[in-house]
Amino acid sequence: MSSQPHFGHREREVLTAIVRTYIQSGEPVGSRTISRMTRDGLSAATIRNVMADLVEVGMLDQPHASAGRVPTAKAYRYFVDQLSNRGELAPESQEIITDSFAGVTDPQEFLERTSRVLSLISTGVGVAVAQAPSGKHALEHIYFSRLAAQKALAVVVTKSGIVRDRVLRLGRDIPQSELDAAARYINECFQGWTIEALRVELVRRLEQERSEYDSLMQSVEDLYRSGALQGATPAASGVYIEGVSNLLASEQDRERLRDLMRILEEKQRVAELLSAYVDAQQEAVRVVVGLEDTMPEMRNFVLIGAPARMGSEMMGSLAVIGPTRIDYQNTMTAVRYIAGLFDKILND
Repeated sequence: MSSQPHFGHREREVLTAIVRTYIQSGEPVGSRTISRMTRDGLSAATIRNVMADLVEVGMLDQPHASAGRVPTAKAYRYFVDQLSNRGELAPESQEIITDSFAGVTDPQEFLERTSRVLSLISTGVGVAVAQAPSGKHALEHIYFSRLAAQKALAVVVTKSGIVRDRVLRLGRDIPQSELDAAARYINECFQGWTIEALRVELVRRLEQERSEYDSLMQSVEDLYRSGALQGATPAASGVYIEGVSNLLASEQDRERLRDLMRILEEKQRVAELLSAYVDAQQEAVRVVVGLEDTMPEMRNFVLIGAPARMGSEMMGSLAVIGPTRIDYQNTMTAVRYIAGLFDKILND
């Protein structure tokens, strides 16, 4: 349920006009501009009063005393709530999509092309992430070796044959005998578990069993907290990103885009971002304005995403990431259309 304020017709019309104008121009919006756009022919003075009210409730900012107003993240969220989730896809966008997916029968290939298509028909970065097969990151074996005082090597081998090693800096010196006992405990109790499930269960057992196996569990906890299983899951390889050049056209956004550029270079972080906001249960396209809950440096960006399904199985996720000044309706429609196309093409 939305927690957005309920505005009257006048406030809603003025706010919507400001958001639409700012998305198009990128320049602070003045009262005279809005006066020419309103259907009721509101005067500039009346609009200034409405703008002042909208500033007071956190919907608008005024960058400079003599400048117009710009929408806040709260205003964009309100604007998105008013949009239809059933917009029509522009014919030129539909043609691009149809041509791009012609002949595709493989889910990986579909997702790879999806990032490119979304970048072509939006003003943001197209992103698609393939879901890892359920057994891919299952534990085969873990091994610990003492390197020096308060330092050990952890080697994790997964069922798929991937090997990850990490040097651990420990809070205390753990002898090799305790390292061997900790490895035996993990291998005997968790062989065949996915790394993700292992982490969750290990935390639970550390709390439940510490008193019963005090010395052993203390060693296991020290190793876990030192990062023995961090990085054990391979970096996401099925992450497809296209359209970074879309973000470089706007000079005024260039400073804040540096943070996004750094994140896009780390594909694992992109996968984590989509995982945080796009899940298999959602039926509609999700729009998240301000991504600071997951990554503080992403507070000025928006994610518009949806799951990619084959029947009831989630095969991945797709999204557009861009500045808050994005064409919301067009992007939402494109993301929804391609997500539906994924299931249709690959199930035919």
